[in-house]
Amino acid sequence: LDRLIYGLGIRHVGEKTALILAQKFGDIEKLQASSLEELTDVYEIGPVIADSVFQFFHSDKTKILIKKLRELGLKMTAENIIKAPQILRDKIFVFTGELTSFSRKDAEKMVTDRGGKTSSSVSANTSFVVTGGKPGSKFKKAKELGVKILDENEFLNIINTIGE
Repeated sequence: LDRLIYGLGIRHVGEKTALILAQKFGDIEKLQASSLEELTDVYEIGPVIADSVFQFFHSDKTKILIKKLRELGLKMTAENIIKAPQILRDKIFVFTGELTSFSRKDAEKMVTDRGGKTSSSVSANTSFVVTGGKPGSKFKKAKELGVKILDENEFLNIINTIGE
C-alpha cells in the first residue's frame, strides 16, 4: 500500500510519508474517506501534507483512477508486515552521521516495525539519537538537551534485546 500511495504522485508525499499513511489507514478506501482533521492528526503529517492528500483523494480524477485500479484487481491494502514485538512504542529515534552497519532507511524500518517513530530533527521529545561516523549538529543538540545518545552497536542491542 505504501508503494501505491507513493506511486500515485501525491504532492509532498514521499516514501516515508506514504509508509506512515499506509500504516495509519491500512487500505486505500479508509485513506480516501479520511477527513482533513484525521489526516492532520497523524504523527508527522502537517497541515500542508494533509491538505495535499485530502485534495488529491477528493478529486474526481483520483476517484476514477482508484475505481479502475480496483476493477483491475490491484491490491490496495497494507500487508500485515509488523511481526516484531512493539517494544519501541512511544519512542522517537533520530539518526545522524554516517551509519556503517545498516542504511538509514533500514534503521528507520527497524524502529517503525517495532512500534517506534523516527524524526529528522532532535527535540526534547526525542528518546534516542543514534550516531554513526562524523555526526553533525543533531549530535550537538542531543547533548545540549540531554537526549540519550547511542552508537550503532547500542542501537542494535536495543533492537535485538528489549522485550525478549
